[in-house]
Amino acid sequence: MKLLSLGMFVFAIDTLAYDELQRKRAWRFATNGRVGAKDAIQFTGADLETVTLSGSTHVELADGRVSLDQLIDMAAEGEEWPLVDGRGNVLGHFVITAIDERHRHFLPDGRPRQIDFGIDLLEAPDAAA
Repeated sequence: MKLLSLGMFVFAIDTLAYDELQRKRAWRFATNGRVGAKDAIQFTGADLETVTLSGSTHVELADGRVSLDQLIDMAAEGEEWPLVDGRGNVLGHFVITAIDERHRHFLPDGRPRQIDFGIDLLEAPDAAA
């Protein structure tokens, strides 16, 4: 079952499943000082949306290392990718800005049994235009 896709990469139980998805949307306001009164504000537009995915992959369930390597390769391309949820809703186009890994519980050959990960995405609004 597909949880989410970024370009052709599918986040799923058998590839790389995330435990948490966080979206942040913010708006900008400029302030203008006034004598004898509180500052005035003016809406100047929306900031770029950010999405953060975090979770853990376990060697017993899926080879998350291969999936993380695929995402690292995608990030290195510097391309914008469509982000689509499991219901088919397009959330926008995004670039990968960071991938964090934490390896834990090692096997005798040095491979981690668990990799905790975080993936940061930044909206690329011009890609959809």
